[in-house]
Amino acid sequence: MIKLNPKVAPLTLAVSLALAGVSAQAAEQAEPAAKKGELERIQVTARKTVENLQEVPVAVTSIGAEELAENGIVVMTEVQQFSPNTTLQASRGTNSTITAFIRGVGQQDPLWGYEPGVGIYIDDVYLARPQGAVLDLLDVQQIEVLRGPQGTLYGKNTIGGAIKYVTKEMSGDATLNIQGTVGSYNQKDLKITGQLPIVDEKLYVGFGFATLNRDGFGEFLTSALDNQDRENYNKDVTAARVTLEYTPTDDLFFRLAWDKTEDKSNAKGGYRLLPSILTDAPVPDSVYDSYTSLPTWNKVELEGYSLTARWDMTDSTSIKYIGSSRESYSPTNIDFDNTSLQIFDVPAIYDDEQTTHELQLNHQGDNYKLVSGLYYYDGESCGQFEAILGILGQSLGAPGLTREVSGCSNSNSKAAYIQSSIDLTDKWSMTLGARYTKDKKEAQVNNGLIFDIVYPESGWVPGYTRPEGQLVPTVLDDEEEWSRFTPRAGVEYQYNRDIMFFASYAQGFKSGTFNPRATTAEPAAKPEIVDSFEIGMKSEWNNNLRANVTLFTLDHKDRQYISVLPGDSAADLNQRLGNIGESTSDGIELELNYVATESLSFDASVGYIDSNFDNVIDYDPETGEAFDKSDRFTVSNTPDLTFNLGATYRMYTEMGDFVINGNYYHRGDYALFEEDSLLTQDAYGIFNMGITWYSTDGHWTAGLYGKNLTDEEYMIGGYQFVAPDPTDPTDTSKYTPGLGGDNTLIGYYGDPRTVAFTVGYRF
Repeated sequence: MIKLNPKVAPLTLAVSLALAGVSAQAAEQAEPAAKKGELERIQVTARKTVENLQEVPVAVTSIGAEELAENGIVVMTEVQQFSPNTTLQASRGTNSTITAFIRGVGQQDPLWGYEPGVGIYIDDVYLARPQGAVLDLLDVQQIEVLRGPQGTLYGKNTIGGAIKYVTKEMSGDATLNIQGTVGSYNQKDLKITGQLPIVDEKLYVGFGFATLNRDGFGEFLTSALDNQDRENYNKDVTAARVTLEYTPTDDLFFRLAWDKTEDKSNAKGGYRLLPSILTDAPVPDSVYDSYTSLPTWNKVELEGYSLTARWDMTDSTSIKYIGSSRESYSPTNIDFDNTSLQIFDVPAIYDDEQTTHELQLNHQGDNYKLVSGLYYYDGESCGQFEAILGILGQSLGAPGLTREVSGCSNSNSKAAYIQSSIDLTDKWSMTLGARYTKDKKEAQVNNGLIFDIVYPESGWVPGYTRPEGQLVPTVLDDEEEWSRFTPRAGVEYQYNRDIMFFASYAQGFKSGTFNPRATTAEPAAKPEIVDSFEIGMKSEWNNNLRANVTLFTLDHKDRQYISVLPGDSAADLNQRLGNIGESTSDGIELELNYVATESLSFDASVGYIDSNFDNVIDYDPETGEAFDKSDRFTVSNTPDLTFNLGATYRMYTEMGDFVINGNYYHRGDYALFEEDSLLTQDAYGIFNMGITWYSTDGHWTAGLYGKNLTDEEYMIGGYQFVAPDPTDPTDTSKYTPGLGGDNTLIGYYGDPRTVAFTVGYRF
């Protein structure tokens, strides 16, 4: 049942940070590791206070700026390599939308209204939507991956875990860092970061700018529109960040931050795994090639402000305020069928805003630590998509056929939390925590058929003018409230200075929600609940071996799921949202770091998980009788085995210091969908290598980095709108066409082999 899972383990292999920030920050921090030949102390903020990794009874992986730089990491999703039982993938259709699963818990569908199962945080600011969550940051100190429910300190929607980007406070010195990268597929990146003291030791300004560009891995072989950029899987990203820090006294600290990212990379076209029965286009030769009848342009815009204020009232008590305002806008083109015909095209708009406020009180007594706070969240998530079934409409004698869906999901959440670590004796301690959350959600859904071809806005395609006014009826206008008490309890035993054992229970919940694709006034789905038990050990041996292990078991109840229901015709896109049942997961996670000599170190992480649906309750539409269909369900995006093996070698010469590293990352096979998944990725492995040079004067750095050197092809997303042939369901080569009347079985793939060369200078 339970298994071994290593908690916090700093992996010397670097994890990814989205877009430009990581590399830029890493360049600024680029200094060779101390010539110690022993383990370095790792500080984490997993419990909203700075602590030694080995003293935190939470399963955490922490990767610092130096490791990020030395592994050439620039894409946040690569963090999955270094955290056991973790899946972080760029979603289908865009570069910037994330699919996140930890320990078999997450959320695959990025539509507005759905809540994530893994929380994403930037300096304790929660990002509510997956659009833009693969974003770039500047001046990053570390990335932390917290595995397991974090419902006490981090609140709702962290039932799988949380990912934290922690940025560093400024040093006060005037610095300027410039970094350039060239690489495969005409990669050309420029990153500039720096800081400037305005008032010595009191007021500083920091800044960062990045532009990331790369040609596509493939191309759109055909397009129904002229003068379209045909690159597929390309990159065109700009990002900027400005931070103002003010320390008027030793006890007061203020930080005001602004960031903006614009991703103008093309929409990603999927790979047809089956030949179309409505066109003569064959299955492409390359998995990165596609066809489309939509525009290839795409956009993700993000902008945010945050204010952090900290007052150290005494040596043992501090108050901290974190406020933020963020918004994003994403017009996107997703061709579900990936042909030059309008078989199943889905142009869409996502428009989100959020405001958060958090007030924390931290106190340390003689034999206890206390973290407490109040939290407020207000967000509006709106969107619209057109499911264009043009060929089907024309076959019915109409100019076209479009199902239009639009609406908003407005959320308001208030919470109070407290958690304390109490020393009972010199060796025994306990952790007690609780959070009370009250959620309110208002939703409106407009849904209906239009016997024509329509797009979300005028000018979406050349010459198109959208009719004024709402075109489809409002089918749902409702609100609902939920409240939840989520506890945490644990006990720790410090066997000696270097070995700690722990056991804990934690609960988390994912907010209830309304169906953003509703066709009727259906009720909201209840919140999901996850109960998790862990036992583990954190240990260090002879100052050169760190071994952290955790066994866990979790029970995931009231899982929300969208069921696609048959309609009167192939034009129907009927989907029902409900709480379908329960799944369980048992697993083990192990993280090792071994410093063999002053020059040579090794790292390893292993995750194993056994996840299954215990029951999935559905109802016969004719008789109303309940039945269990769990045999048709798989916990998606969750390989049973993940492991990473890495080595780092450091050479100290008169020419400068050299760091040579490599890692092999393995993922077992996994399904991409829960119900009747026709898309399963076989087990695969990725091999990466890099070499980094630091000049003796500390100004210059250079690096050569190779990723996926064996050029593995692996699927990270897809669409399935076909069904096995009912006359012979065992024959996997025979399918029945789905929505739109075509064989729509589509895959999206991870990056091929790439090589990049980076040079940086620090003034």
